Amino acid sequence: MPVPEQPTATRWIVELDKVSKSFGDTHVLRELCLNVAPGEKLAIIGPSGSGKTTILRVLMTLETIDSGTITVGGEPLWHMPHRGQLVPANEKHLRKMRGQLGMVFQHFNLFPHMNVLDNITEAPIHVQGLAKGEAQERARQLLAMVGLAEKVDAYPAHLSGGQKQRVAIARACAMRPKVMLFDEVTAALDPELVGEVLSVLRQLAEETDMTMLIVTHEMRFAREVADRVLFFDQGQIREEGPPEKIFTNPDHERTREFLKAVLEH
Repeated sequence: MPVPEQPTATRWIVELDKVSKSFGDTHVLRELCLNVAPGEKLAIIGPSGSGKTTILRVLMTLETIDSGTITVGGEPLWHMPHRGQLVPANEKHLRKMRGQLGMVFQHFNLFPHMNVLDNITEAPIHVQGLAKGEAQERARQLLAMVGLAEKVDAYPAHLSGGQKQRVAIARACAMRPKVMLFDEVTAALDPELVGEVLSVLRQLAEETDMTMLIVTHEMRFAREVADRVLFFDQGQIREEGPPEKIFTNPDHERTREFLKAVLEH
């Protein structure tokens, strides 16, 4: 595959071009084309099993792609230039590219044997080579931002689900990624804890220029926070547009069916 010409400044921070992914006979992504602008807040909605999470997982290189190309910050993700051609990326290239992306998972994934401060500083110190003092200062600022300044010495076992998720958000932000991926971050929480996590995401969306891809089933939140909403179904984008358009006057019958089902639930 020839190396595409690189523009001097890319208009898009994330580009997926004809990306396909199957698990066995199940096509999860079907020649997906998607561009995300720097600083854009993109909400991805759709039924369970439609492939929404797979979009995030291929961006984080947690799942390989079968075909197509992905570009992050103007550089190919799963490929790298070699003698004028694009070849499959090696581990060194993937490691470098992963540094541009952060992901917050549904189930927190905190290290249970580390306190909150160590959970947040582990990667900046050992992956980015940040000085311990600087990493700790960054962690304390982020904990203050997510409303957990007093929990620096607490262990995950002593935190509520909402607190664990807020620590996970602070941990992902500590790496200062260009793009943040959020995968149904409220799905595992008790209903009364959902609000505290959504308020942190709302604050990130309003106060930072971070690019955010948010897979969510919280429709009101998506409507309030997103610049653009993407309705995903059976591995394909069925419809996309501004929140007001998608939620009040969708064009696609499948979008109308889905929203009717979830909003009346």
